[in-house]
Amino acid sequence: MRLSPGSPPGALRRRTLTLLTASALALTAVPAAAAPGTAAQGSPAGHCARQNHVRVPGAELQRTACLDELTTAGTVASGHTDPADWAGLTPKGLAVPTGVPGLQIDGYFPDTSTTNTNHGWNHDAQFVIRLPDRWNGGLVVAGTPGNREQYANDRAIADWVLAKGYAYAATDKGNTGLAFHRDGRAPGDAIAEWNARLTQLTRAARSVVAQRYHRPPARTLATGMSNGGYLVRWQLENRPELYDGGVDWEGTLWRADGPTLLDFLPKALRAYPAYAAGGDGADRARRELHAAGFPAGSEFLWPYHHQVYWDLTQRIYREELDPGFDGATEAGTPYCATGTPACDTDYAYASRPEEVRRAVGRIALTGRIGKPLITLHGTLDVLLPIGEDSDVYARMVRDAGRGGLHRYYRVEGGTHTDALYDVFPDRLRPLVPCHRSGFTALEEWLATGARPPASGTVAMPSPADPAELLNRCPLGG
Repeated sequence: MRLSPGSPPGALRRRTLTLLTASALALTAVPAAAAPGTAAQGSPAGHCARQNHVRVPGAELQRTACLDELTTAGTVASGHTDPADWAGLTPKGLAVPTGVPGLQIDGYFPDTSTTNTNHGWNHDAQFVIRLPDRWNGGLVVAGTPGNREQYANDRAIADWVLAKGYAYAATDKGNTGLAFHRDGRAPGDAIAEWNARLTQLTRAARSVVAQRYHRPPARTLATGMSNGGYLVRWQLENRPELYDGGVDWEGTLWRADGPTLLDFLPKALRAYPAYAAGGDGADRARRELHAAGFPAGSEFLWPYHHQVYWDLTQRIYREELDPGFDGATEAGTPYCATGTPACDTDYAYASRPEEVRRAVGRIALTGRIGKPLITLHGTLDVLLPIGEDSDVYARMVRDAGRGGLHRYYRVEGGTHTDALYDVFPDRLRPLVPCHRSGFTALEEWLATGARPPASGTVAMPSPADPAELLNRCPLGG
């Protein structure tokens, strides 16, 4: 780590293991997108003119490509995205927009870690910046969910915002993969780098936009899911001058005094085997899981999350923040039984040394957001249970006196990964349309001052029409 100054269940398992893994400008309306066929401002020769004159400040390496299609409708074939990076994050029926020509810049900032193998670079702090010809005056920046690479948001977020005319930038957060915790020297270093890398990219992308279009972005918005949602929260708390607002999609909650995933995942690991075994202990185990935060009605999701998420997530994040718990062992022992020495199933955050709280405190959230924020979270999330995460964060924002800047929507039937909607279409709803509704509400809030609907629960339609669920998610009653 070194910063420069200043689908099916099988496929889901392969990639979703890592899922959890300048001065402020006035809040002016984003200009309307240019008419079709209009070249980027300042590019008299048309499509991709002067592409080599655009430089990413601080980048150690960059490669610029002139593309006829910046969305995944074209970038999959051209090799300018990685479908494996976004596998498992969106429902299979999600439409793919087309007709977005422009520039794509891939590259990396100086860094010493090498977990990201994209492009054969074996270099972290990789980024992608996309600059549509028909620009609407805005910039969207994102960090990735889990421990994925810079293309992870391409289907869920980038396609849609590019089609709306936004420039788009994303970062791999400075380390990737299941061994991300190896990056850095002290506990918490790897996660702390995520925040620094998004700040770094935002500053660089604002400069790139100004170079390309000959004026700075009229609006800079941050958004992301899971760990990417955590980054949005942190940026609006700590770097609000860089942004006009953000949309937080089920962001991870870190607090020195909890709750965090290190509190509730060990409880799930202890109780689930007895629940799954049935018999006399099953009802008690179910109640223990409910008490840990896993909501009643989510039981059908527990087997998959026990197999794929709970154990792995606990071990790799505990290793990042409390490596001393298991001594020389790296990231614990998978699925160890309670009573096994140094077993994550028996991990008790509250009894760990103060140095562990200090490590979590380095990355902790406060709720003191400085710009408008919209939070969305599914009520059936059983990786980051809503009652232990976004419900708590919403209270933190209110307690910090920033409630006027926040809207929080609890989405009935939403879970952590939208591809599970394809497995359980009769019980779940995808969150992608809700994120888009939240993003649109934020745009209107900033452009006109019209406040979004009051915070509350977004009810599941009854009857639930699959086509409607994939395309609509009204936030207000």
